[in-house]
Amino acid sequence: MISQILFIALTIAAIALFSINLKKIIRNIRLGRDADRSDQPQKRLMTMLRVAFGQSKMVKRPTAAILHAFVYVGFVIINIEVLEIMIDGVFGTHRIFGGLGGLYNGLIAGFEILALLVWLSCVIFLIRRNVLKLKRFRGIEMTTWPRSDANYILITEILLMSAFLLMNAADAKLQALGSGHYISAGAFPVSQWLQNLLPASESSLVAIERGCWWFHITGILAFLNYLPYSKHFHIIFAFPNTYYTNLDPKGKFSNMPSVTNEVKAMLDPSFIPTETAAGRFGAKDVNDLSWVNLMNAYTCTECGRCTDSCPANITGKLLSPRKIMMDTRDRVTEVGKNIDKGGEGFDDGKSLLDTYISREEIWACTSCNACTEACPVNIDPLSIIVELRRYITMEESQAGNSLNNMMGNIENNGAPWKYSPADRFNWANKG
Repeated sequence: MISQILFIALTIAAIALFSINLKKIIRNIRLGRDADRSDQPQKRLMTMLRVAFGQSKMVKRPTAAILHAFVYVGFVIINIEVLEIMIDGVFGTHRIFGGLGGLYNGLIAGFEILALLVWLSCVIFLIRRNVLKLKRFRGIEMTTWPRSDANYILITEILLMSAFLLMNAADAKLQALGSGHYISAGAFPVSQWLQNLLPASESSLVAIERGCWWFHITGILAFLNYLPYSKHFHIIFAFPNTYYTNLDPKGKFSNMPSVTNEVKAMLDPSFIPTETAAGRFGAKDVNDLSWVNLMNAYTCTECGRCTDSCPANITGKLLSPRKIMMDTRDRVTEVGKNIDKGGEGFDDGKSLLDTYISREEIWACTSCNACTEACPVNIDPLSIIVELRRYITMEESQAGNSLNNMMGNIENNGAPWKYSPADRFNWANKG
């Protein structure tokens, strides 16, 4: 009874803490401007099923795709076994689903095979990051914490799978000894190879089995509460993030309603705008971005595929799309903490532009959309870059000489070049 009370209290506390942190993150996302992503629900659902559930964009890198699929499928399916652990913990039972007979044996056998695949995949991922040191896991934004974060998760997964297999090995051995409370249930194709490593004493086996059981479930609850502080929050946010994907063709820029209203008013003095003017053109800080941009930031997996595909980064320029997303997440988290401390109007004198993201970074972007295309969960760094550029151009008039000359030529000549419209086709007359 004491263990049941302890288990229930631990579970309630873990879920409550996670709910508090999740609520703060949702609050932070809602600091962004409105964006309507309610159109084409069927297409959005299919996009989510294809990209988030089906991981269709992962296959462009087959090795990572196969390993990630093992971890992903293992994570989802082994959680069925967690359901049994939760019921056993609450009611003091043991292998409550054991009465399913052959089906249960097949499930446990499948769980063990998946646990082994997850274990091996995580070991390979650790080797790729820390021994082979793949380039895309490096970069100025990949400081000590981001690199450690990935390693912590991989090590945790390895420990959880090890505990699961050791728990089953001890359980199977206790079943063979006819120990009370340990009903004969389950098939153990992987953990059977660990049984010879365990002691023969019944009391020692019970201690190992119970210790691994508590470690496994406590580790899962701890992992749940680690997610809001980690890049692995994409486990949850990948699904809404892909659902609210921008369905417009890549390269199509949105018009600002306030600017559109100004143009319409100039062309038609009788025009009455239906929307109020924006408080600011473009974005200087995270609250000027849309809630979709901020959700993108919290969904970023820091995998580096965007930066690895970025032509500006490849040619040695300062821009890293991954850093854009990480900086946006760090800044909106900081703004949320400021609200918690000082209320809604608290101003710390910082901003996303200049404090976190430099102007050199955003002007290095070629607007090619390679980053958006490469992202496995449809994050759009370009939309943030464009909003920051809009602020510099429209609010500060500091777009740079080359861009100012181009826009002056468009205004005066109807084209980006300095030639008058009458001379535009002179090149065709030269033999």
